[in-house]
Amino acid sequence: MELPGKIALVTGGAHRVGREITIALAHAGCHLAIHYHNSKKAAMDTASAAQALGVNATIFRADLRKVDQIEALFQLIDSKYGPLDILVNSAAIMKKVAFQKADEDDWYNTINLNLKAPFFCIQKAAERMRINSAGAIVNISDIAGLRPWRDYPIHSVSKAGLEMLTKVTARAFAPEVRVNAVAPGPVLKPDEMSDARWQELGGRLPVQRCGNASDVAQAVIFLLKNDFITGETLVVDGGNQLI
Repeated sequence: MELPGKIALVTGGAHRVGREITIALAHAGCHLAIHYHNSKKAAMDTASAAQALGVNATIFRADLRKVDQIEALFQLIDSKYGPLDILVNSAAIMKKVAFQKADEDDWYNTINLNLKAPFFCIQKAAERMRINSAGAIVNISDIAGLRPWRDYPIHSVSKAGLEMLTKVTARAFAPEVRVNAVAPGPVLKPDEMSDARWQELGGRLPVQRCGNASDVAQAVIFLLKNDFITGETLVVDGGNQLI
């Protein structure tokens, strides 16, 4: 896919990894629909940064845990830009909670945002992409979906589900729409982790460092550009799975 001039929606595109993906798409010449839920100021700052690169960028608020708000979001984007070319499902929650301590709210809050929301966003996006007989979707997964994390059981389950959703939808919407995933490893330091612990973690990786949001963004760009890849997960973890 040639990226200049394409219309891209990044869910959770206001901050952290989502912001980096948004800016990378702007550098590539895409016009941006930047989704946010509560981070309006961050979304506005990200939109300004994208606009400074010479592309259109508009912010859209929605609670993606609710399907009616997903539908409304896509209708607003239709009105502003027309049919989407690119969807990046980046919005997610990652809550540390022990298996025996997790309650129903923990389950639904995580599953609804990390798995249900991408499902229905892909449904709406693919419907529109098929109008132009072309489109590309990238889901931001996690190595927790490939290797279970004991302290993040619901998060791990949600990302494992996203891995299968990637494959199912790649098969369902081929050949018009390609669907892939990026599974980051340690790219953003958890708030509860000390700098020393973070550096120690990076030192154990084969590449001898932790990653950053840009590493993920560049993987997204690669998958969008390569028209011969679909249904795959690109693991961006500095070799974490090797140790």
